[in-house]
Amino acid sequence: MPDKVVKSDAEWREQLSDLAYKVTRQHKTERAFTHDDFPDAPGTFRCVCCGAALFDHAAKFESGTGWPSFYEPVDEDAVGTREDRSLFMRRTEVHCARCDAHLGHVFPDGPPPTGLRYCINGVALTFEPGGS
Repeated sequence: MPDKVVKSDAEWREQLSDLAYKVTRQHKTERAFTHDDFPDAPGTFRCVCCGAALFDHAAKFESGTGWPSFYEPVDEDAVGTREDRSLFMRRTEVHCARCDAHLGHVFPDGPPPTGLRYCINGVALTFEPGGS
């Protein structure tokens, strides 16, 4: 993994849309079903903040939750996790390992082969076609 990306709050605000800033830097969640137009083609989903490769299209699946869902990241070191006890719940937050952008949460109710569902805010991702 390349060096950590660290920017000031002002730099993140200038770089990101208002919603992307709220989600990735302030740990908010976008409304469900706002990103149902995600590409259905080979490619890589990258962090909107730093461009790090996070998920491969081959690991994407339809979870019915209204957020892009994946059963594994491109690499075990691409994302990090930490306990999230906000909103009176206990969940596992997923963040970009390179820039600490909040991406979403991971749940143990996904499909084989991992049984995991990385439920990711679409605004936290960009798509790079190709490969896979």
